[in-house]
Amino acid sequence: MTLRLVLAVSLDGRLAPPAGGAAQLGGAGDRCVLEEALAWADVAVVGAGTVRAHGCSCLIHRPELQQQRQSRGQSLQPPLLIASRQATPVGFDPAWRLWAQPLQLWWLSSAPLLAAPPAGFARQLALESWQGLLAQLNTEGHQRVLLLGGAQLAGALLQEDLVDELQLTICPLVLGGEHSWLPPSAQPQADRWLLQEQRSLGDGEVLLRYQRKGNS
Repeated sequence: MTLRLVLAVSLDGRLAPPAGGAAQLGGAGDRCVLEEALAWADVAVVGAGTVRAHGCSCLIHRPELQQQRQSRGQSLQPPLLIASRQATPVGFDPAWRLWAQPLQLWWLSSAPLLAAPPAGFARQLALESWQGLLAQLNTEGHQRVLLLGGAQLAGALLQEDLVDELQLTICPLVLGGEHSWLPPSAQPQADRWLLQEQRSLGDGEVLLRYQRKGNS
């Protein structure tokens, strides 16, 4: 099983400007490699806070990537697991584009589950531990898991040494502020990471993909 964390970050390691909120750091090149990562994935995981900030999710638009998924017997888009501490999607606006996107949504909660998934969600899964969740997904045949953020989610999984790959798009911006791609409280394992790929994406963006040492 492989868990890949995918993020676009500024030169100073920020996910958003000092004021916070939704940030579209990456350009066309970043969107291209993000779609490639989504096409690779069996499922994608994102934090509820990230969804609240954007009101939608990333999609695969390129026909050749959708065809790759179809040839493997997969849906055009990977199911999206939205992780939360709440039993229901508190603060989710019915007017968001998310609800009209061609996505199967799964609610992932560390709170006690309700009798049925929340409205708009095909499934609900209990998040008792990240290791337990990944084991369940693996048992169901979901061996490629894509982590889309945000920082709290990335920090938790890195701290538990569960992230196998890092895919970072470095964007030519210096933002400052406190919105680092890892929260200050995170204490990841002091592993070394092996560079697997580096690619110029145009407009000053660079893709860096690393694999955790020992996972090759």
